[in-house]
Amino acid sequence: MNERPDNPGEGAAPLHVVLVRPEIPHNTGAIGRTCVALGCDLALVRPLGFALSDEYVRRAGLDYWQHLRLAVYDNWDDYLARARPGRLVFLSTKGGRSLYDATFEPGDALVFGSESSGLPEPFYERYRDSLVRIPMPGPNARSLNLANAASIALYEAYRQLRTLRQR
Repeated sequence: MNERPDNPGEGAAPLHVVLVRPEIPHNTGAIGRTCVALGCDLALVRPLGFALSDEYVRRAGLDYWQHLRLAVYDNWDDYLARARPGRLVFLSTKGGRSLYDATFEPGDALVFGSESSGLPEPFYERYRDSLVRIPMPGPNARSLNLANAASIALYEAYRQLRTLRQR
């Protein structure tokens, strides 16, 4: 029997992951693999710090990469115009609310900035009310690895959506 009651791709609108100016290929590959596992789309917003044919992207995605629903956009405005996303949720260390206080909805786009500089500076004002952060109570932590942060946020959103479907 192929039916998996925990499969978010069946019976629910997928989540979308957006990487704005990603720089490290193996992070993008690992995030792509997580997207496949959860039935999510992945959007990459240029500039990219690597070529999509980069061996590190393929290696991190392994045999999952061929199943990834991937779109690449020239810039943020191109993404907004062509993807026409629903609700945007931005993950940043500068977010005012905890990820665990956020409520996720089917079709949400979770947006992440680059590894070295985060989101583009204008995003912090423009999307101030949509910024959330992953709690890091450790006194010496500045930020998390992008692939780890994406996994944490995606699985929290997935948990919430799965709970909604079961009601």
